[in-house]
Amino acid sequence: MLKVLKSGFFTSVQDLGRFHYRNKGVPVSGAMDQLSVFKANTLLENDPTDAVLEITMTGPTLLFEEPTYIAMSGSEMSVTLNNEPVKNYKVYQIDVGDILSYGNLEAGFRGYLAVKGGFKSKSVYGSRSFYKPLTSANRLMDGDVVPFEYNNVFKPKISEIKVDSFLNETVLEVHKAPEFDLLTNKQLERLFSGEFPVAKENNRMAYQLNELITGHQISMLTSATLPGTVQFTPAGKLIILMKDGQTTGGYPRILQLSDKAIAILAQKRAGAVVSFKLV
Repeated sequence: MLKVLKSGFFTSVQDLGRFHYRNKGVPVSGAMDQLSVFKANTLLENDPTDAVLEITMTGPTLLFEEPTYIAMSGSEMSVTLNNEPVKNYKVYQIDVGDILSYGNLEAGFRGYLAVKGGFKSKSVYGSRSFYKPLTSANRLMDGDVVPFEYNNVFKPKISEIKVDSFLNETVLEVHKAPEFDLLTNKQLERLFSGEFPVAKENNRMAYQLNELITGHQISMLTSATLPGTVQFTPAGKLIILMKDGQTTGGYPRILQLSDKAIAILAQKRAGAVVSFKLV
């Protein structure tokens, strides 16, 4: 068991997501930065679908009530294990009573904590990802416990990896979405030559961008959307749907972010500037 002594700003259990239920209005959910999750799970030789903790902006203080191995990834935070500094992308052996404490955020926005074998929160519709309308909570609170299975035979083959960090990348690679061809030349020029600050309205459902482009009067039926779909409002605002985003929408879908672009955007906080590159 892992006991949450202090929960931090927004700490939740996430895996790769909840699939095959979008026709019932159920979002994919799952980790916002799945590239970082993959690396942490790979270090522990976990299955890619094993659940991790997603730690947003300010981190928790965690007490391990069973031994295990851990690896961290994603945003850069000052983290200590029993008051000794620890770092991302390295395997650490954990004993009963060990305390992991998160401090200041240094770069990025979302960090990930993986344990050997993954966290074993309740599975709902094939996923352990927290999503309040389906699960009992959308985040961990002080005093909560998260189960995991102790593995006393694990011997890590690789104890540490070096990674090319994308925390400071600002270019979002995108593909054409269904209504892309309805854009005017003026709108296209602004879209691909401009920079767009992240608005304060950003969360697991969607990221809004500041700076408008020329608006439109396009009328369309409500249609399917995905994580990474860029919606274009009549006022000229860009809204990028994220992992907990709705499954349909009535705004034109002009761009679709790549998986890496979703991960890059998930590490941005309000005020960070991004731009688009069509691939």
